[in-house]
Amino acid sequence: MNGRGVTSLKRRTWFAALGAACLMFACTPLRVVTHSVNTAAADVPAGHYVLDPHHWSVVFDVDHLHYSRFVMRFDRVTAQLDWRAGGLNSATVEATIDAASLDTNDPQLDQQVKGAQMLDVARFPQIRFVSTRFEQTGDSRGTLTGNLTIRGITQPVTLDVTFNGYAPNPLTKQPTVGFAATGRFSRAKFGLSTWYPAVGDDIGVRIEAEFEQPAPAN
Repeated sequence: MNGRGVTSLKRRTWFAALGAACLMFACTPLRVVTHSVNTAAADVPAGHYVLDPHHWSVVFDVDHLHYSRFVMRFDRVTAQLDWRAGGLNSATVEATIDAASLDTNDPQLDQQVKGAQMLDVARFPQIRFVSTRFEQTGDSRGTLTGNLTIRGITQPVTLDVTFNGYAPNPLTKQPTVGFAATGRFSRAKFGLSTWYPAVGDDIGVRIEAEFEQPAPAN
């Protein structure tokens, strides 16, 4: 068999393998590769959504000696989203952060920030956010205002939110929505003034989150 024949045979074999895979897995790999989302918030099905436990991030940053914005993250978060018929303007969200899951990439610093002088996680194990109002500023953007509770003190905080899109997840088949959010707040308003001014007062927040509707119970 010449080189052209070998190439043709390989091509036929590849297509046959792809066809067999599609039959076995209902073309799931193809659906993942070609996946797209609908950016029209009005098309999102109303209902209750929960945070996908594997696809989210909550990151805080703060000025450190004017050298850099020092980054911290939290490793354990739960959240729920209620999407009503009114779309973005009627949606509400609640989130709970495990304060003890703070990760600065420095175990010694972790203990200091989680200690009594700062977050005091032994007495205040949770950081909570409960939305109160969403104001749409564009087709897929808006400002989300809510009550943030840290160290037992509650203050209003506003986040700039981008609706990334909606589609059934190609792997789970469940309706899924994605968001990005950013915001800032004063840590002193929550009683967190330790190490100022070496550590700045202005805290930046960056959030990425996917919410999905739970599968119906069997």
